[in-house]
Amino acid sequence: MYDYDLLVVGSANADLVIEVERRPGAGETVLGSDLAVHPGGKGANQAVAAARLGARTVLLARVGDDAHGRLLLDSQRAAGVDTVGVLVGGAPTGVALITVDPSGDNSIVVSPGANGRLTPQDVRTAASLFQAARVVSSQLEIPLETVVEVVRSLTPDSRFVLNPSPPRPLPGEVLAACDPLIVNEHEARVILGDACVSDRPEDWARLLLAKGPRSVVVTLGARGALVASSAGVGRVPPVRVDAVDTTGAGDAFTAALAYRLGTGAPLPKAARYAARVGAVAVTRRGAQESFPTAAEVEEL
Repeated sequence: MYDYDLLVVGSANADLVIEVERRPGAGETVLGSDLAVHPGGKGANQAVAAARLGARTVLLARVGDDAHGRLLLDSQRAAGVDTVGVLVGGAPTGVALITVDPSGDNSIVVSPGANGRLTPQDVRTAASLFQAARVVSSQLEIPLETVVEVVRSLTPDSRFVLNPSPPRPLPGEVLAACDPLIVNEHEARVILGDACVSDRPEDWARLLLAKGPRSVVVTLGARGALVASSAGVGRVPPVRVDAVDTTGAGDAFTAALAYRLGTGAPLPKAARYAARVGAVAVTRRGAQESFPTAAEVEEL
């Protein structure tokens, strides 16, 4: 019997958000809205999103001993996330600078702060959390060597979900553990590198699968998603909504998919559910505050 449906190992940031009429070009200054500060970071976001859906969730992360760190801890606890794995100190809390245009698209710059101090030793020290979790999810806003240690800490029966954001080339050891590897179009191109010889997402999915993951999901925004495994490549139809802010959509999708996989759902069915969760999230502003409950997803 597992104590947790999902262990999230990843980043926790304070999101500093400004709305703009258009995002600035190189050397350009534009005026924006008043600054809004929200709890964020891909790891913290995924933990909150899963907990809102009803998953028993625990977060392994590092924050600073500062006001932003306290904001993040409060938001996790309010969502029902177990924060026993959240380490405090070593550097200021990470910060994400986010601009959002009227269409809901965003640009993000991240200062890792304490996230860069989440070490392989921290992962080894948290071995009991890995033994207690059915699914483990991670991202790349923490050091790559820490993600490698996450893979090495998996139990034989656990499932590993990776969203490689921000994208970078991945070692074979990490790719081989992914079930699935979840990428958007930009991330797919970066990870494929010179192997990206096609403009068709279906080809990206097959090429990514050939690199070693057990399964792959390619998210396509308003065009839905693709699911690839040894059984083939399938489409996940889009859920039509009026997007307001896409900031947390990818994290909502990943968390929902990881949670559903842990309940025993097959990957295509889990991806369809995740698409609905992501669709609700983009109709609301912000990241964590946009994540729906299971009841709200059912209403959609």
